[in-house]
Amino acid sequence: MRQWQAVRPDIDTGPMEVIGRINRCAALLQQAEDAPLRRVGLTRPEFDLLGALRRTGHELTPGELARETFSSGAAVTKRLKQLQERGLVDRRADTRDRRVSHVGLTDAGRDLVDSILPDQLAYETVVLAGLDEDGQSQLSALLGDLLGQLEGRLGLSPGFRG
Repeated sequence: MRQWQAVRPDIDTGPMEVIGRINRCAALLQQAEDAPLRRVGLTRPEFDLLGALRRTGHELTPGELARETFSSGAAVTKRLKQLQERGLVDRRADTRDRRVSHVGLTDAGRDLVDSILPDQLAYETVVLAGLDEDGQSQLSALLGDLLGQLEGRLGLSPGFRG
């Protein structure tokens, strides 16, 4: 920020500071990867798909999974193929429209999500340990507000927050 202020003292670079920090946090979190997930051979995007199926409690179409996880259809298709090969999800064709498939967790998929969720939450607790409960609540609220604004601008449903 000081460098920008030195070369462009006439502009307010405050927004860049916020967005830059959000981007840097996201990059560091992605680099670190989630240790509990890595131990069971899952990536964060794969876990997000399994988690979406587990928390909704019913089958979803690949399109619904893409919206739930903010992923492209192609990425969801690739991940579902890998998860199906591992026996974690099942796909079945729609009875009325064979072009549509429905995806659900297998017993093994549900058991895996249920077994890893406490470890994953403990890992995320450690990641946030530098913030007290009040700080985490404030950060969550502020990020929720920002997310809602961004979703509104992009025409995304505010219900899809993961």
